[in-house]
Amino acid sequence: MTSRWADRDELYAVMDAYLAALAARDASAVPFAAEVFNTENNVEIAPGDGCWNTVTALHPYRLLMAEPDAGQVAVFTALEETDALNPACIRLEVGADGRITGVETVVARNKDEGFPFGPQAFVDKPEMALPVTPAPRAELVAIANGYFETIERNDGIIRTRFHPQCNRVENGVQTTNNADFPLPIARLGCEEQFALGWYRYDDELRARRFPLVDVEQGIVLAYGFIDHSGRLGDYTLTDGTPVRSPVRRPHSYYLAEAFKIVDGAIRQVEADFLTVPYRMPSPWDK
Repeated sequence: MTSRWADRDELYAVMDAYLAALAARDASAVPFAAEVFNTENNVEIAPGDGCWNTVTALHPYRLLMAEPDAGQVAVFTALEETDALNPACIRLEVGADGRITGVETVVARNKDEGFPFGPQAFVDKPEMALPVTPAPRAELVAIANGYFETIERNDGIIRTRFHPQCNRVENGVQTTNNADFPLPIARLGCEEQFALGWYRYDDELRARRFPLVDVEQGIVLAYGFIDHSGRLGDYTLTDGTPVRSPVRRPHSYYLAEAFKIVDGAIRQVEADFLTVPYRMPSPWDK
């Protein structure tokens, strides 16, 4: 049986229409279903609330992905809200009738964070457009989940596969192979960072979800929380270097993260995340 969304371009058109309505602050122009599950930054709110009240412009940057069989489409972009340009990930759930039944929006408002990321750059990444040999959905999810397994209580053991030239962008800033980032760990590549066990202060990567897997592009969109109890103080990297945890109070991040997987290895990562109350539950886990 042919899927209603066999053509991903139709789903992209739904997203384009949604973004145009958002830019115009006109939620009435969106084909919402009679019942819509809508969240912004992990809180359920009414459609048309939240960033719909404050957006002043949409940045032209677009990283689009879709899973037609599941009626899922998402985009990484950036929203201008008066005096700030904020990384954003928007995921839509679209019914067979073309109406939107679910919206998950992540807006990383840099000015609200204790550790602001900058300078931000919202540019296309050629790696995200690399051709892939389609792999089974479950295989792609396992590779992305292996990344989460690697970062959880990071002990230096690599539980996934990284391409040697893998890079990661977080909240619009490259945090690998970047000597200008404030943390020295950012000078290293993806696998090198994890092999050192730098992120040992991450106690749990919880409530993991993989709602959208774009097999054609080799992109997995995942969500979850990184919890930090704050109890870890001084510790030692796998190379013997003594370091001190930058997190000494209970703290959690809520994240949306896209993994580009080529030939069974993670080639590029893009993530938007923000601080939320410690151990906050997800309204999507129901």
